Amino acid sequence: MLPLENVIAPWHEFYSLLGTASATMVALLFVTASIATGVFTHGRRAPLRVFLSATIVHFSSVLAASLIILAPIESRFLLVALLLACGIFGLLYSVLTWRDSVRDGLSASIDLEDRTWYVLLPIASYLLEIGAGGLMLWRTRDGTVGLTVAMSMLLIIGIHNAWDITVWTITRRRD
Repeated sequence: MLPLENVIAPWHEFYSLLGTASATMVALLFVTASIATGVFTHGRRAPLRVFLSATIVHFSSVLAASLIILAPIESRFLLVALLLACGIFGLLYSVLTWRDSVRDGLSASIDLEDRTWYVLLPIASYLLEIGAGGLMLWRTRDGTVGLTVAMSMLLIIGIHNAWDITVWTITRRRD
């Protein structure tokens, strides 16, 4: 088994770029949210949680994983534990958000495209992150590839959802 730093070193630039992109997208979503304060009213709290907050969590998960990979962590077990914690948090957040949308009646009005981008793909990405984290214990090289796919998926999901939120926000009248 190769030393951890030898396996992760080739990914340095990729995770630097990934972390920068996700942090930038978080900032842009904060701008969108502040501009759209009249759109996300008390009556639209469920969509705020399901759409905007979840997208912030996805971008933040990418940022957190990037920071973990780039940190000078020498312990394979600590690195894996941190990545697993991020994946488990994201998965639980996604499941609880969907549960809340069902409870609030919002899920009945969400079409298949939104269910795919806001629920199914994020859950699949977090499951892949968890699997990749576990795989990194024994086959670090394969685990890093799996993690890269999971983080890339979350970034693409987040970009799609951020654009969807932006379009939705500008097409709504302010209450």
